[in-house]
Amino acid sequence: MSNTAQQDAAVADKAILANSAYADGRHLAARQSIYRWQQPQYDLPGIVVEELADTSGTVLDVGCGNGKFVSRLHTDRPDLQVVGMDISAGILADVERPVLVADAQALPFADDSADAVLALHMLYHVSDIEATIKELDRVLRPGGMLIASTNSDTDKQELDQLWARAAGDVLGIPKGPARVSLSSRFSLEKAPGFLGAAFNDIRVRELPGTIEISDPAPIVAHLGSYEAWAEQCGVPFRETIGRAAEIVAAIIADEGSFKIACLGGMLVCRSKISDR
Repeated sequence: MSNTAQQDAAVADKAILANSAYADGRHLAARQSIYRWQQPQYDLPGIVVEELADTSGTVLDVGCGNGKFVSRLHTDRPDLQVVGMDISAGILADVERPVLVADAQALPFADDSADAVLALHMLYHVSDIEATIKELDRVLRPGGMLIASTNSDTDKQELDQLWARAAGDVLGIPKGPARVSLSSRFSLEKAPGFLGAAFNDIRVRELPGTIEISDPAPIVAHLGSYEAWAEQCGVPFRETIGRAAEIVAAIIADEGSFKIACLGGMLVCRSKISDR
């Protein structure tokens, strides 16, 4: 198995996801926190609230993580019945109830029981993306809304280059192995093709931006949040993080900041009525 195939398999490994990557909210919070320095700023929970303006009834947040979207919906749309779900019991500890430990590939809900489903930055973590999309469609009523999100294949390439440079320095070679890519299996470019099998009216809402940071710490924390996949990196993980910190500090000292180009997005679509 190639290194890329090993990484893809690990990104969807349920044991890694539940017991390490998302055993609690620490690593997810580190990845989320880097966006504090992004311009323009996007209120992602606010965008979801906006997209659900005409929705009533039950909303399932599948793979809800630390619950920032669940919390916002409870606050802004108390009329909705919001249920958060995740494969990890640990990360659900502080999420507003009701919550369920559930596998996205086998949801504990009847056919046509939800009015909207959220699948935010999680479909790249399931082992069978096509089957999971069918499962999300199964629980949605005909014409119900799915909101998915992910990142572009071009997102944060500066961090990929930083990792490869640091890994190369640690190994004593010009360029080290690539870091694990979480979103590549269900990227912004690939997502419409996956979703089109079950959903209509797919609308892509791109969210480009630039992160500019003058302190190495958030960048180091972001890279360190991939610790659950350290074995798949093909390089000593801690040593590579340390070398990356040195490189970033030198760039900031020389240029005043470290810049990262971001491109994420949300995909909003409707369950096909004709197939029901």
